[in-house]
Amino acid sequence: MLNLAKIKEELKTACLGNEIHYFVEVGSTNEVAKALAAKGAKEGTVVIAETQTSGKGRLGRKWFSPKGGIWLSLILRPKIKPKDALKLTLTAAVAVARTIKENLNVNVSIKWPNDVLVENKKVCGILTEGMSEGDEMKFVVVGVGINANFDLAVLPRELWETATTLREVLGRNVDREAIIRSFLEYFEICYNKMLAGNFKHVLSEWKNFASFLGKRIVVSNTKEKMEGIAQNVDEDGSLIVRLEKGDLVKIFSGDVSIRYKN
Repeated sequence: MLNLAKIKEELKTACLGNEIHYFVEVGSTNEVAKALAAKGAKEGTVVIAETQTSGKGRLGRKWFSPKGGIWLSLILRPKIKPKDALKLTLTAAVAVARTIKENLNVNVSIKWPNDVLVENKKVCGILTEGMSEGDEMKFVVVGVGINANFDLAVLPRELWETATTLREVLGRNVDREAIIRSFLEYFEICYNKMLAGNFKHVLSEWKNFASFLGKRIVVSNTKEKMEGIAQNVDEDGSLIVRLEKGDLVKIFSGDVSIRYKN
């Protein structure tokens, strides 16, 4: 079980984590956070659970959340346009990547838009949801799921080739409290840069972790599938792909897979 006192006593943030709601089990931390936000919960409120019975990923996919992982959601109230919410996903990915790299000294990479990888396997997913009012966000919930202290064998067999856990990589358990603290601290730094109009600095760091840039990829979404070279990520968070005929297209949602063979 997580030691909340250990998290809060050593946490060096101005806002994030000032209020933490902790549960042994919930359906989804994002759903709990959205309900709290709708009732007026303050920015920086964090929801943490030991397990989720109905965890979800992007595009309605199920997210498996066994004991030993880090399953949390942040409530934010940024004064941004709905189209800028994607920036928060990238900001969270940077914070997770920095946390893993600096706390555990392992190589980490990011795959657009929301996957953090270790040894080219997914160790973290991010789901950003929100409620808008007119042309402004009323609140945003950023859900983060980190596969920390559990064996890969507890996940469905079909995920063994594409996912991993920090324990699987290191051969030992990690300090979950330290990981959560570091993530909240790094996220707050990056979030404040974004709010101050300096998202380009966050994006620059994101690109340093983005090993897929310059490679041939396939992007799939509910409407189509396209193949090309991952050219860049724009300041609005969209992925820029150069297609076979040379056209550049901007993509705001989809799944990216790297083509290792032409």
